[in-house]
Amino acid sequence: MSLIHPIAQESFRIIDHEIGDHSLDPATYAILRRIIHSTADFEFKDLLYAPAATVAAMTQALATGVPIVTDVRMVTVGIQTMASRTFANPVITALDYGQAPAPDQTRAEAGMIAAWQQYPQGLFVIGNAPTALMALCDRLRQGSVLPAGVIGVPVGFVNVVESKAALANLAVPQIRVSGRKGGSAVAAAIVNALLDLAWQEGHA
Repeated sequence: MSLIHPIAQESFRIIDHEIGDHSLDPATYAILRRIIHSTADFEFKDLLYAPAATVAAMTQALATGVPIVTDVRMVTVGIQTMASRTFANPVITALDYGQAPAPDQTRAEAGMIAAWQQYPQGLFVIGNAPTALMALCDRLRQGSVLPAGVIGVPVGFVNVVESKAALANLAVPQIRVSGRKGGSAVAAAIVNALLDLAWQEGHA
């Protein structure tokens, strides 16, 4: 059973034609193609960091039903349908966690810390809030439990590059987008690609 709508399949065909020959691993390319489909931005080809071994580890974790923790509701909405159609992973939005932030914290940061405390082995997906990614990196640096992975693709100008650099310095399974680009649509595209890969592997 294909999880991809015919219009999306046609978009993928166009993307394949425009990219042409490449040396990316098939699973990594599947993620890139989803991102380009969501953004119409081919520059992501040079910005995406998604090693094949990391992709394999994340797909295996998703197939076990690991909780997915997102930073904002837009990311959650973008992946809920695919999650429900595949492995029924719980999807938790850190921003909705109801954690009252300290005076020097954002709501996303406080919520991410609270979510990490409850789901330390989850798959963490940050597409909007660099403060949430920074807070998560701080906790992971101090902790001893490895998460299933971190997808760090916040977008913008303030602390975005710095938060991605903090993630890059951690020895955790991770997928990143370099520079200022990213966003909720990119984060959702990555998770949906991983869920689709995991589903295809289990139903080959």
